[in-house]
Amino acid sequence: MLTFILYLVIGGILGWLASIVMRTDAQQGIFLNIIVGIVGAFLAGLVISGGSIGQGIDARSLIASFVGAVVLLGIVNLIRRGSVR
Repeated sequence: MLTFILYLVIGGILGWLASIVMRTDAQQGIFLNIIVGIVGAFLAGLVISGGSIGQGIDARSLIASFVGAVVLLGIVNLIRRGSVR
């Protein structure tokens, strides 16, 4: 359980950092950025680890999770821009 909470916290931090990089931290709100960051980090972690969860936290998984969060935030931004117009 503690590992799961740690993954959520790290995913939230990576989502927040990704929102700063993507310049969406003020547009979507911190809650959506953190959720998208957690989901993006989780999906990237699954891809990098070959589908298993709980392999540990290392530099490679942190970088992959950050990139996943950035990519997912970009996709969410494209969808949100398209639905507004």
